[in-house]
Amino acid sequence: MPQISHDTAVQTVITTFETSPGNCEDLLELLEESLSEFIRHQKGFISSTLHANDARTRIANYSQWERREDFLAMLRSPEMRRRNREIAALCRSFEPVMYDVVKSFDRTG
Repeated sequence: MPQISHDTAVQTVITTFETSPGNCEDLLELLEESLSEFIRHQKGFISSTLHANDARTRIANYSQWERREDFLAMLRSPEMRRRNREIAALCRSFEPVMYDVVKSFDRTG
C-alpha cells in the first residue's frame, strides 16, 4: 500500500488517463493486467493504486517507486512501450508526471 509522507524518499508518479465511458472498463482491465503481469515485477516498484471518476471518463494511477530511474527504465522497456500502445488505443490521452510529496495531512494535522 502507498505510504504518502513528505519525509519518505520515494518517487511518486501520478498518471492521468482521459477516456470515454464506453472504454473505461476495458482500459481499467488493461491497466490492471499491466500492473499485475509486468509493472509490479520491475526493479524499484513499491505500489500502485487505480482511481476512476464517477462519470467513467478519467482514470488516475498513483504509483510509488524507489527511484525515478527505476520508473523511467520500466517506462522505456520494450514491453511497456508495447503495452502503452494498447493503452493509448483506449484513451484520448494519458500522461505520467513525477512528483515529490511536499506535505501530507491527516486528521491529527
